[in-house]
Amino acid sequence: MAKQLTEKQMNEKVTIICYRKKETMKRKDAIDFYLEGMMSCDPGSSECGRYTTIYCQLMEGNKQCSDQL
Repeated sequence: MAKQLTEKQMNEKVTIICYRKKETMKRKDAIDFYLEGMMSCDPGSSECGRYTTIYCQLMEGNKQCSDQL
């Protein structure tokens, strides 16, 4: 069952590390970005895996997310 994020969590800043690049953004903006990335790339590709990993971490409520497992 998916965790329900609060409005406060959706508006908080999160740190994302993808392709060794670190950036900070609002969780809701990051969710939108990484969801779009997941939907735009080939299923099974390494890029899709990176976006999916980060998206899942964002939805779990993590404040720092990384494409590395």
